Amino acid sequence: MNMPAPETVTVTSWKVACDGDETAGLGHPRVWLAISPDTGFVDCGYCDKRFVIDRDHAHDDH
Repeated sequence: MNMPAPETVTVTSWKVACDGDETAGLGHPRVWLAISPDTGFVDCGYCDKRFVIDRDHAHDDH
């Protein structure tokens, strides 16, 4: 059974940083995540926040 991610963020970069939700006191160490072009999203292993690429506005990270 798949459960939805706790929070979904649409981004324009294929590499994103996540450090949790500091405002709610749920922070965690900053991690860098790479979005797979195949799936178009990546989930944070600490807080399960999902980052979804906006393919129409995405830019190359190089």
